[in-house]
Amino acid sequence: MTTELWGQAACELARLVREREVSAREVVLAHLDRIMRVNPTVNAVTATLDGPALLAADAADAALARGEEPVPLSGVPMTVKENIAVAGSATTLGIAALRDAVALRDASHIGELRAAGAIPVGRTNMPEFGMRWHTASALRGATRNPWSALHTPGGSSGGDAAAVASGMVPLGMGNDGAGSLRWPAACCGVMALKPSLGRIPQGGGHEPPQPAPFAFQLLAVQGPIARHARDLRLAFAHMCGESGGDPWYAPVPLAGTPVPWPVRVAVITDPGAAPEPALARAVRRAAQLLADAGYVVEEAQAPALERCGQIYHQIMSSWGRMPNQPPVETVAPGEFAQFWELFEPSWTAAAGSPAFDPMMERAAIARAWHA
Repeated sequence: MTTELWGQAACELARLVREREVSAREVVLAHLDRIMRVNPTVNAVTATLDGPALLAADAADAALARGEEPVPLSGVPMTVKENIAVAGSATTLGIAALRDAVALRDASHIGELRAAGAIPVGRTNMPEFGMRWHTASALRGATRNPWSALHTPGGSSGGDAAAVASGMVPLGMGNDGAGSLRWPAACCGVMALKPSLGRIPQGGGHEPPQPAPFAFQLLAVQGPIARHARDLRLAFAHMCGESGGDPWYAPVPLAGTPVPWPVRVAVITDPGAAPEPALARAVRRAAQLLADAGYVVEEAQAPALERCGQIYHQIMSSWGRMPNQPPVETVAPGEFAQFWELFEPSWTAAAGSPAFDPMMERAAIARAWHA
Protein backbone atom coordinates (compact mmCIF):
# COMPACT_ATOMS: atom_id res chain seq x y z
CA MET A 1 0.00 0.00 0.00
CA THR A 2 1.27 3.44 -0.84
CA THR A 3 -0.29 5.01 2.29
CA GLU A 4 0.59 3.76 5.76
CA LEU A 5 -2.27 2.43 7.84
CA TRP A 6 -2.32 5.50 10.09
CA GLY A 7 -2.89 7.70 7.04
CA GLN A 8 -5.90 5.77 5.72
CA ALA A 9 -9.52 6.91 5.93
CA ALA A 10 -11.83 5.12 8.37
CA CYS A 11 -13.88 3.76 5.44
CA GLU A 12 -10.76 2.28 3.84
CA LEU A 13 -9.48 0.78 7.09
CA ALA A 14 -12.83 -0.93 7.66
CA ARG A 15 -12.72 -2.33 4.12
CA LEU A 16 -9.17 -3.64 4.55
CA VAL A 17 -10.11 -5.42 7.78
CA ARG A 18 -13.39 -6.81 6.39
CA GLU A 19 -11.62 -8.22 3.35
CA ARG A 20 -8.84 -9.67 5.52
CA GLU A 21 -6.12 -7.64 3.75
CA VAL A 22 -4.91 -6.50 7.16
CA SER A 23 -5.89 -7.51 10.67
CA ALA A 24 -7.65 -5.27 13.17
CA ARG A 25 -4.64 -5.82 15.46
CA GLU A 26 -2.31 -4.44 12.78
CA VAL A 27 -4.52 -1.37 12.38
CA VAL A 28 -4.69 -0.70 16.13
CA LEU A 29 -0.95 -1.26 16.60
CA ALA A 30 -0.16 1.13 13.73
CA HIS A 31 -2.20 3.88 15.39
CA LEU A 32 -0.86 3.20 18.88
CA ASP A 33 2.64 3.47 17.42
CA ARG A 34 1.69 6.73 15.71
CA ILE A 35 0.40 8.06 19.04
CA MET A 36 3.65 7.07 20.76
CA ARG A 37 5.72 8.89 18.13
CA VAL A 38 3.61 12.03 17.57
CA ASN A 39 1.76 12.71 20.81
CA PRO A 40 4.77 13.86 22.87
CA THR A 41 4.94 16.88 20.56
CA VAL A 42 1.21 17.52 20.11
CA ASN A 43 -0.17 16.48 23.54
CA ALA A 44 -3.60 15.64 22.16
CA VAL A 45 -4.03 12.13 23.63
CA THR A 46 -4.15 12.17 27.43
CA ALA A 47 -4.33 8.40 28.02
CA THR A 48 -3.96 5.40 25.75
CA LEU A 49 -6.22 2.35 26.09
CA ASP A 50 -3.68 -0.16 24.75
CA GLY A 51 -4.85 -3.28 26.60
CA PRO A 52 -8.60 -3.00 25.97
CA ALA A 53 -7.99 -1.81 22.39
CA LEU A 54 -5.83 -4.80 21.49
CA LEU A 55 -8.28 -7.20 23.13
CA ALA A 56 -11.08 -5.69 21.03
CA ALA A 57 -8.95 -5.95 17.88
CA ASP A 58 -8.17 -9.62 18.57
CA ALA A 59 -11.86 -10.31 19.16
CA ALA A 60 -12.69 -8.68 15.81
CA ASP A 61 -10.07 -10.74 14.00
CA ALA A 62 -11.30 -13.94 15.67
CA ALA A 63 -14.90 -13.20 14.65
CA LEU A 64 -13.86 -12.70 11.03
CA ALA A 65 -11.79 -15.92 11.14
CA ARG A 66 -14.91 -17.79 12.31
CA GLY A 67 -16.76 -16.49 9.27
CA GLU A 68 -19.01 -14.12 11.15
CA GLU A 69 -20.59 -11.24 9.25
CA PRO A 70 -18.23 -8.21 9.36
CA VAL A 71 -19.45 -5.03 11.01
CA PRO A 72 -19.28 -1.60 9.31
CA LEU A 73 -16.43 -0.11 11.38
CA SER A 74 -14.38 -3.29 11.91
CA GLY A 75 -11.10 -2.39 13.58
CA VAL A 76 -11.35 1.39 13.09
CA PRO A 77 -9.52 3.23 15.93
CA MET A 78 -11.03 6.31 17.53
CA THR A 79 -10.27 8.73 20.34
CA VAL A 80 -12.83 10.03 22.82
CA LYS A 81 -12.88 13.43 24.52
CA GLU A 82 -12.52 13.37 28.31
CA ASN A 83 -16.08 14.57 28.98
CA ILE A 84 -17.61 11.50 27.29
CA ALA A 85 -17.96 8.27 29.25
CA VAL A 86 -15.81 5.30 28.23
CA ALA A 87 -16.14 2.24 30.47
CA GLY A 88 -13.11 1.79 32.69
CA SER A 89 -11.66 5.23 31.91
CA ALA A 90 -11.95 8.55 33.77
CA THR A 91 -14.44 11.16 32.61
CA THR A 92 -12.46 14.15 33.86
CA LEU A 93 -14.08 17.15 32.10
CA GLY A 94 -10.51 18.44 32.12
CA ILE A 95 -10.66 18.94 35.90
CA ALA A 96 -7.98 17.61 38.25
CA ALA A 97 -10.55 16.73 40.93
CA LEU A 98 -12.15 14.21 38.51
CA ARG A 99 -8.95 12.44 37.45
CA ASP A 100 -10.24 9.22 39.10
CA ALA A 101 -13.91 9.52 38.06
CA VAL A 102 -13.93 6.19 36.19
CA ALA A 103 -17.10 5.48 34.19
CA LEU A 104 -18.93 2.23 34.82
CA ARG A 105 -20.20 1.98 31.24
CA ASP A 106 -19.93 3.69 27.90
CA ALA A 107 -21.96 6.68 26.85
CA SER A 108 -24.74 5.43 24.58
CA HIS A 109 -23.17 6.53 21.29
CA ILE A 110 -19.77 5.12 22.28
CA GLY A 111 -21.44 1.77 22.91
CA GLU A 112 -23.13 2.01 19.51
CA LEU A 113 -19.81 2.71 17.80
CA ARG A 114 -18.18 -0.23 19.60
CA ALA A 115 -21.02 -2.49 18.45
CA ALA A 116 -20.31 -1.32 14.89
CA GLY A 117 -16.65 -2.31 15.29
CA ALA A 118 -14.92 0.95 16.26
CA ILE A 119 -12.20 0.65 18.90
CA PRO A 120 -11.37 3.40 21.43
CA VAL A 121 -7.57 3.69 21.59
CA GLY A 122 -7.21 6.88 23.63
CA ARG A 123 -8.77 9.75 25.56
CA THR A 124 -8.23 13.33 24.42
CA ASN A 125 -7.48 16.69 25.94
CA MET A 126 -9.98 19.47 26.58
CA PRO A 127 -10.12 22.73 28.57
CA GLU A 128 -11.82 22.62 31.95
CA PHE A 129 -15.59 22.14 31.60
CA GLY A 130 -15.22 22.35 27.80
CA MET A 131 -15.16 26.14 28.11
CA ARG A 132 -12.54 28.09 26.15
CA TRP A 133 -11.52 28.45 22.54
CA HIS A 134 -8.09 26.88 23.17
CA THR A 135 -7.35 23.38 24.51
CA ALA A 136 -5.37 23.48 27.74
CA SER A 137 -6.00 22.52 31.35
CA ALA A 138 -4.18 22.39 34.66
CA LEU A 139 -4.72 18.62 34.55
CA ARG A 140 -3.28 17.82 31.11
CA GLY A 141 -1.40 20.90 29.89
CA ALA A 142 -1.79 22.45 26.44
CA THR A 143 -2.50 20.74 23.13
CA ARG A 144 -0.53 22.06 20.16
CA ASN A 145 -1.82 22.56 16.65
CA PRO A 146 -0.07 19.82 14.61
CA TRP A 147 0.47 22.22 11.69
CA SER A 148 1.91 25.18 13.59
CA ALA A 149 3.03 25.77 17.16
CA LEU A 150 2.15 29.45 16.64
CA HIS A 151 -1.55 28.69 16.12
CA THR A 152 -4.23 27.33 18.44
CA PRO A 153 -5.74 23.88 17.88
CA GLY A 154 -9.05 25.42 18.92
CA GLY A 155 -11.35 24.08 21.59
CA SER A 156 -12.96 22.54 23.31
CA SER A 157 -12.62 19.31 21.26
CA GLY A 158 -9.08 20.36 20.32
CA GLY A 159 -7.53 17.10 21.47
CA ASP A 160 -9.60 15.06 19.02
CA ALA A 161 -9.08 17.53 16.15
CA ALA A 162 -5.30 17.49 16.65
CA ALA A 163 -5.24 13.69 16.99
CA VAL A 164 -7.20 13.22 13.76
CA ALA A 165 -5.17 15.83 11.87
CA SER A 166 -1.86 14.22 12.84
CA GLY A 167 -2.91 10.67 11.91
CA MET A 168 -3.14 9.32 15.45
CA VAL A 169 -6.69 8.18 14.65
CA PRO A 170 -9.08 8.48 11.69
CA LEU A 171 -12.05 9.32 13.96
CA GLY A 172 -12.44 11.49 17.06
CA MET A 173 -15.50 11.78 19.28
CA GLY A 174 -16.21 15.24 20.69
CA ASN A 175 -19.14 17.54 21.40
CA ASP A 176 -20.28 21.04 20.56
CA GLY A 177 -22.43 23.71 22.19
CA ALA A 178 -20.79 26.88 20.87
CA GLY A 179 -18.38 25.65 18.19
CA SER A 180 -16.47 23.02 20.18
CA LEU A 181 -16.41 20.61 17.22
CA ARG A 182 -16.44 23.06 14.33
CA TRP A 183 -13.83 25.53 15.57
CA PRO A 184 -11.02 23.03 16.36
CA ALA A 185 -11.76 21.17 13.12
CA ALA A 186 -11.27 24.42 11.23
CA CYS A 187 -8.10 25.22 13.17
CA CYS A 188 -6.57 21.80 12.49
CA GLY A 189 -7.70 21.40 8.88
CA VAL A 190 -10.10 18.48 9.40
CA MET A 191 -13.89 18.04 9.30
CA ALA A 192 -16.56 17.88 11.98
CA LEU A 193 -20.31 17.42 12.18
CA LYS A 194 -22.54 19.14 14.72
CA PRO A 195 -25.81 17.18 14.45
CA SER A 196 -29.24 18.51 15.31
CA LEU A 197 -30.43 18.19 18.90
CA GLY A 198 -31.87 14.74 19.57
CA ARG A 199 -30.09 12.81 16.81
CA ILE A 200 -27.37 11.43 19.11
CA PRO A 201 -28.27 10.66 22.75
CA GLN A 202 -26.55 12.60 25.49
CA GLY A 203 -25.07 11.23 28.68
CA GLY A 204 -24.74 7.63 29.73
CA GLY A 205 -21.94 5.90 31.60
CA HIS A 206 -22.85 7.03 35.12
CA GLU A 207 -25.00 5.55 37.87
CA PRO A 208 -26.94 7.48 38.98
CA PRO A 209 -27.22 9.66 35.85
CA GLN A 210 -25.42 13.00 36.18
CA PRO A 211 -27.75 15.99 35.72
CA ALA A 212 -26.85 18.70 33.23
CA PRO A 213 -28.04 22.33 33.24
CA PHE A 214 -30.97 22.96 30.91
CA ALA A 215 -28.91 25.17 28.57
CA PHE A 216 -26.40 22.37 27.98
CA GLN A 217 -29.21 19.88 27.35
CA LEU A 218 -30.65 22.23 24.74
CA LEU A 219 -27.51 23.52 23.00
CA ALA A 220 -24.76 20.89 23.31
CA VAL A 221 -24.63 17.76 21.13
CA GLN A 222 -22.25 14.88 20.49
CA GLY A 223 -20.53 14.59 17.11
CA PRO A 224 -17.61 13.13 15.13
CA ILE A 225 -14.36 14.58 13.76
CA ALA A 226 -12.62 13.03 10.73
CA ARG A 227 -10.36 13.82 7.79
CA HIS A 228 -12.99 12.84 5.19
CA ALA A 229 -16.69 13.68 4.82
CA ARG A 230 -17.50 10.03 4.04
CA ASP A 231 -15.97 9.05 7.40
CA LEU A 232 -18.18 11.57 9.21
CA ARG A 233 -21.24 10.00 7.60
CA LEU A 234 -20.08 6.46 8.42
CA ALA A 235 -19.51 7.35 12.08
CA PHE A 236 -22.72 9.38 12.39
CA ALA A 237 -24.78 6.49 11.02
CA HIS A 238 -23.63 4.38 13.99
CA MET A 239 -23.93 6.97 16.77
CA CYS A 240 -27.69 7.45 17.02
CA GLY A 241 -29.36 4.07 17.38
CA GLU A 242 -30.20 3.94 21.12
CA SER A 243 -31.80 6.55 23.38
CA GLY A 244 -29.58 5.95 26.41
CA GLY A 245 -32.45 7.37 28.48
CA ASP A 246 -32.07 10.82 26.90
CA PRO A 247 -35.52 12.49 26.80
CA TRP A 248 -34.39 14.71 23.91
CA TYR A 249 -33.52 11.72 21.71
CA ALA A 250 -35.54 11.37 18.49
CA PRO A 251 -35.13 8.17 16.42
CA VAL A 252 -35.20 9.95 13.06
CA PRO A 253 -34.09 7.94 9.99
CA LEU A 254 -30.72 8.97 8.62
CA ALA A 255 -32.05 9.10 5.05
CA GLY A 256 -35.40 10.73 4.30
CA THR A 257 -37.45 11.38 1.20
CA PRO A 258 -35.18 12.64 -1.60
CA VAL A 259 -35.27 16.41 -2.05
CA PRO A 260 -36.78 17.36 -5.43
CA TRP A 261 -34.20 18.36 -8.02
CA PRO A 262 -32.81 20.92 -8.54
CA VAL A 263 -31.83 21.55 -4.93
CA ARG A 264 -31.81 25.20 -3.88
CA VAL A 265 -28.76 26.44 -1.99
CA ALA A 266 -28.51 29.75 -0.14
CA VAL A 267 -25.07 31.34 -0.11
CA ILE A 268 -24.20 34.05 2.41
CA THR A 269 -21.07 36.00 1.58
CA ASP A 270 -21.84 38.94 3.87
CA PRO A 271 -22.73 37.75 7.39
CA GLY A 272 -22.91 41.32 8.70
CA ALA A 273 -19.23 41.72 9.59
CA ALA A 274 -16.46 41.85 7.02
CA PRO A 275 -15.28 38.25 6.58
CA GLU A 276 -11.65 37.27 6.08
CA PRO A 277 -11.03 37.65 2.31
CA ALA A 278 -9.75 34.08 1.95
CA LEU A 279 -12.88 32.76 3.68
CA ALA A 280 -15.16 34.80 1.43
CA ARG A 281 -13.33 33.46 -1.64
CA ALA A 282 -13.71 29.90 -0.38
CA VAL A 283 -17.47 30.36 0.12
CA ARG A 284 -17.84 31.79 -3.40
CA ARG A 285 -15.78 28.93 -4.82
CA ALA A 286 -18.00 26.38 -3.08
CA ALA A 287 -21.09 28.15 -4.43
CA GLN A 288 -19.68 28.07 -7.95
CA LEU A 289 -18.91 24.35 -7.71
CA LEU A 290 -22.49 23.68 -6.61
CA ALA A 291 -23.86 25.82 -9.44
CA ASP A 292 -21.66 23.93 -11.92
CA ALA A 293 -23.11 20.67 -10.57
CA GLY A 294 -26.68 21.82 -11.26
CA TYR A 295 -27.76 23.24 -7.92
CA VAL A 296 -29.76 26.50 -7.86
CA VAL A 297 -27.51 28.88 -5.92
CA GLU A 298 -29.12 32.04 -4.54
CA GLU A 299 -27.59 34.95 -2.62
CA ALA A 300 -29.20 35.29 0.82
CA GLN A 301 -28.90 37.10 4.14
CA ALA A 302 -28.51 35.36 7.48
CA PRO A 303 -31.71 35.98 9.49
CA ALA A 304 -31.14 37.81 12.78
CA LEU A 305 -27.55 36.60 13.09
CA GLU A 306 -26.52 39.09 15.79
CA ARG A 307 -29.71 38.45 17.74
CA CYS A 308 -29.01 34.70 17.54
CA GLY A 309 -25.84 35.28 19.53
CA GLN A 310 -27.62 37.42 22.09
CA ILE A 311 -30.36 34.84 22.65
CA TYR A 312 -27.71 32.13 22.98
CA HIS A 313 -26.02 34.11 25.74
CA GLN A 314 -29.34 34.78 27.48
CA ILE A 315 -30.13 31.07 27.58
CA MET A 316 -26.63 30.20 28.84
CA SER A 317 -26.66 32.99 31.44
CA SER A 318 -30.08 31.98 32.79
CA TRP A 319 -29.92 28.18 32.56
CA GLY A 320 -26.26 27.28 32.07
CA ARG A 321 -25.25 26.66 35.68
CA MET A 322 -25.91 24.08 38.33
CA PRO A 323 -27.68 25.18 41.54
CA ASN A 324 -25.32 25.88 44.44
CA GLN A 325 -22.38 25.90 42.03
CA PRO A 326 -19.17 26.36 44.06
CA PRO A 327 -16.77 29.22 43.26
CA VAL A 328 -14.83 28.49 40.08
CA GLU A 329 -11.45 28.97 41.74
CA THR A 330 -12.17 26.12 44.18
CA VAL A 331 -12.86 23.65 41.33
CA ALA A 332 -10.57 24.84 38.55
CA PRO A 333 -7.93 27.22 39.92
CA GLY A 334 -5.22 28.85 37.87
CA GLU A 335 -5.61 29.68 34.20
CA PHE A 336 -9.28 28.69 33.96
CA ALA A 337 -10.24 30.80 36.99
CA GLN A 338 -8.45 33.77 35.41
CA PHE A 339 -10.31 33.15 32.16
CA TRP A 340 -13.66 32.95 33.94
CA GLU A 341 -13.07 36.19 35.86
CA LEU A 342 -12.58 38.01 32.56
CA PHE A 343 -15.17 36.10 30.54
CA GLU A 344 -18.20 36.11 32.84
CA PRO A 345 -18.89 39.89 32.60
CA SER A 346 -18.53 39.87 28.80
CA TRP A 347 -20.80 36.80 28.63
CA THR A 348 -23.54 38.74 30.42
CA ALA A 349 -22.93 41.86 28.32
CA ALA A 350 -23.17 39.87 25.08
CA ALA A 351 -26.77 38.93 25.96
CA GLY A 352 -28.02 42.30 24.67
CA SER A 353 -31.54 43.48 25.46
CA PRO A 354 -33.44 40.82 27.43
CA ALA A 355 -36.13 38.87 25.57
CA PHE A 356 -39.59 38.55 27.11
CA ASP A 357 -39.23 34.82 26.43
CA PRO A 358 -35.85 33.84 24.93
CA MET A 359 -37.09 30.35 24.02
CA MET A 360 -40.01 31.81 22.06
CA GLU A 361 -37.77 34.31 20.29
CA ARG A 362 -35.29 31.52 19.55
CA ALA A 363 -38.07 29.48 17.92
CA ALA A 364 -39.10 32.45 15.78
CA ILE A 365 -35.51 32.92 14.55
CA ALA A 366 -35.22 29.18 13.86
CA ARG A 367 -38.35 29.34 11.69
CA ALA A 368 -36.76 32.14 9.66
CA TRP A 369 -33.66 30.01 9.12
CA HIS A 370 -35.76 26.97 8.09
CA ALA A 371 -37.58 29.13 5.54
